[in-house]
Amino acid sequence: MIVAFDFDGTLSDSEMTVLLGERNGTADDMAEITERAMNDEIAYAESLRQRCALLEGLPDEEAAAAFDQVALRPGAADVIESLREAGVYVCILTGGFERGVARALEKEGVEVDAIVANRLPVEGDELTGAVEGPLIEGTKDDALEVVTAVVGEDREDTVAVGDGANDLPMLEVAGLAVGFDPKPAVAPSCDTIVESMEALGELFEEEGVL
Repeated sequence: MIVAFDFDGTLSDSEMTVLLGERNGTADDMAEITERAMNDEIAYAESLRQRCALLEGLPDEEAAAAFDQVALRPGAADVIESLREAGVYVCILTGGFERGVARALEKEGVEVDAIVANRLPVEGDELTGAVEGPLIEGTKDDALEVVTAVVGEDREDTVAVGDGANDLPMLEVAGLAVGFDPKPAVAPSCDTIVESMEALGELFEEEGVL
């Protein structure tokens, strides 16, 4: 069994690009671009590039301080821990940034089996304004297919948990699609919807995942 989580808006209510934008006064612009992408008004890749371009010249120590603020939702660490103790393969597929995900997990003392995320290149101790990684043009259904192949599970034995438009590809191919307080454009593609980590844990028990 594989459970694939989105990160920003799902495992965490932090929005990494906004936290980074707060460091150089572009947070409002970031939030506006994010909202348009999550409602499927502009392509995710385009929105991500626009947001990262606003970070050009941000000192890397400021970026590190922003990543330090990224936190898991209450109860998320417990759900991850329960899944892993039950032998479930847990992965995070996010258009957000590896450093923020790793920091949030580290603070709670939990680990996952795989993190597929993007990176912000640094040159001369400053962010370049570019973004690199598998989930810019690449979509989460492709990432889930790769994980499924590596782990040797059938697609029917996968659960995807997400909230935004860029989660639609993995929600549409997973055996069970769970919307975590999903955006209006996303809800119709979900098999079931939860509003809290506690409810998610209960759902996993009902579905025999835990």
